[in-house]
Amino acid sequence: MYGLADCNNFFVSCERLFRPDLNGKAVVVLSNNDGCAIARSNEAKALGIKMGQPFYQFSRLVSSGEVTVFSSNFMLYGDMSHRMHATLREAVPAIEIYSIDEAFLDLTGIPDDSLDGLGHKLNRLCMRNVGIPVSVGISHTKTLAKIASKLCKQYPKLGGACFMKRPQDIEKVLRKFPIGDVWGIGRRYAEKLHLRGVSTAYDFASLSEEWVKARMGLSGLRTWRELHGIPSIDFGEDPEPKKQICVSRSFAHEITDKEELFEQLSQFVAMAAEKLRRQGSVASEMNIFLLTNRFKDTQREYSRNRIERLEPPVSDTFVILKTARYAFERIYDGRIPFKKAGVVFSGILPEKSLQPSLFDPSPSVDNGNGKLMSVIDGINKREGAGSVVFASQGFGGVRMNREHLSPQYTTKFDEIMKINCRQGAGGE
Repeated sequence: MYGLADCNNFFVSCERLFRPDLNGKAVVVLSNNDGCAIARSNEAKALGIKMGQPFYQFSRLVSSGEVTVFSSNFMLYGDMSHRMHATLREAVPAIEIYSIDEAFLDLTGIPDDSLDGLGHKLNRLCMRNVGIPVSVGISHTKTLAKIASKLCKQYPKLGGACFMKRPQDIEKVLRKFPIGDVWGIGRRYAEKLHLRGVSTAYDFASLSEEWVKARMGLSGLRTWRELHGIPSIDFGEDPEPKKQICVSRSFAHEITDKEELFEQLSQFVAMAAEKLRRQGSVASEMNIFLLTNRFKDTQREYSRNRIERLEPPVSDTFVILKTARYAFERIYDGRIPFKKAGVVFSGILPEKSLQPSLFDPSPSVDNGNGKLMSVIDGINKREGAGSVVFASQGFGGVRMNREHLSPQYTTKFDEIMKINCRQGAGGE
């Protein structure tokens, strides 16, 4: 059996954890630069606020006090995610982290008659240890477990856990479950299936195996088999290393100053290089880019980018920043106000798989800076991102509008929640 633990309205739940006065009220978390809604409480959804809706379109509700908004606080969300995953890891044989707010559970060896109780236990554990509500779905395959977890959110009477085992119960659920909401069925496939009259998961499972394989390939076939209760998607405790790493941001204001712009780009390069090292990889290609404001009608949209080879492949921030400066000098134009910048690493390889060069039989992927990189990464992990930076990054951080940012309660000592104790009349 497999399980899926899925946090309910995760970003909103993280904010409410430290603001219990907002329980039962409409809350929205905004994207970078407070641009649009990326998380909504059920109460905000009931008011008609859509995912991705621009902030200005519902700012009136905020001004009137009907909705509370928060700027995205990813340091807080990442830490709460780590705590949630740690709680799950202690309670089941193995977990596979699927996203910041989801984890698949390997329930091999646990008797079927205790799985319903386990699901409710995990729900209580996450609430007690972390304070985040979690929906736990359990079934024969990962796809069915994901469907079961969605049922928990739709039907509060389930108590945060749903165990789908009996074939007749699974068929009843699949007959009502929209095909577009099935894990592994993307929007384009959903549109094509609708044209064939397939509107539910049951309709899809009723198609012939040959038809699915011929028109949707192995990916579609795996989903079809999973809906039939046949495990076809591997379980992996360790997440697959990323084949491409991108870090980019839009700025709070347009930037024309050369050094200010490179400071921002350096921030993104350093963040991407740290991600490389975290998964034990090196990159052989880097693409940096600069973009103007595409929403500004008074100017022509403009973009510049440059691709550089990294030979040998590296993860050393010192080396990568030097290459980034070289590329930046060739695409920067002081006459153009840029609103966004970023970096993309590709050609990513495991560091241990590098082959020696014919001309350099013992290449060093870290150029002798491996220990220094480890120390810097360790300090930033322990003391908070940006505690140690490279000179080209400056000290201003990423320039973003975050007017509604909550404190980093669990990752910064000076932002830990404080409790004011007042003395009673008797001095107690």
